[in-house]
Amino acid sequence: MDTETKARSTLRRINTKRVTKAVKKLFIEANTVLGEDVVGALRHALSREESETGKQVLQKIIENADIACRKKMPICQDTGLAVVFVELGQDVHIVGGELHAAIEEGVRQAYNEGYLRKSVCDPFTRKNTTDNLPAIIHVDIVAGSRLKIIAMPKGGGSENCSAAKMLTPSAGIDGIKKFVLETVSSAGANPCPPIIVGVGIGGSLEQACVMAKKALLRPVGEQNRVDERVEQIEKELLESINNLGIGPAGLGGRVTALAVNIEMMPCHIASLPVAVNIQCHVARHKETIL
Repeated sequence: MDTETKARSTLRRINTKRVTKAVKKLFIEANTVLGEDVVGALRHALSREESETGKQVLQKIIENADIACRKKMPICQDTGLAVVFVELGQDVHIVGGELHAAIEEGVRQAYNEGYLRKSVCDPFTRKNTTDNLPAIIHVDIVAGSRLKIIAMPKGGGSENCSAAKMLTPSAGIDGIKKFVLETVSSAGANPCPPIIVGVGIGGSLEQACVMAKKALLRPVGEQNRVDERVEQIEKELLESINNLGIGPAGLGGRVTALAVNIEMMPCHIASLPVAVNIQCHVARHKETIL
């Protein structure tokens, strides 16, 4: 068997119909079933919240998530901008159509048939696109013969509070911490705390933003195990944010954030890009592997 024949024999063919079906299911589930890690973090937050008002808010948040799951209803009225992360194995062959179109068809079906609010509009006229498209799709080519799809409906309120900045290299770790804290403090009650804070450090401007959003996909409570320095900064920032006193729903209290997740990569010698992507307590994302 020659090399070309071997390569063809190891290819995994995945039909676009399977992709569309999977994406539809993921977005409906993401909007109605809050992850166990998030629910667990909310329950833990309730046990350590000192403010009576904060406790009441957390109880209602947990109750809301339970009702949404049992009744298959959206956890929040804002069912989000459709963000999709794809890991495409280099030995995967997509058949029956185009991958991007198949993903968008899954989003369209999810928001129509799942009775999810369509929130996408023209930036100037504000006219609704009526199908929650276009989706924001990030594709990474990876080794292997599998297709991994992560659906992440991202609400507008928390996204509006996110920020990016090109710091000077001399700003260092202290400058990074200051920028993150200023971003969270300025956001206040607007992103519906308790929040999860995703931070991207390094790379380029756009890569820092992508890393910050990807950081939100990490299970709540799981630290960065790649770099001990980053893990320490996560812990320090979480403590500092929770000392701001913003509290659940911004009504004061101990728990402003459930987690701070940081991803980092090398950058240019002249730059120190930092991005902060804030996620409300409705931290929705579901994934599947085809």
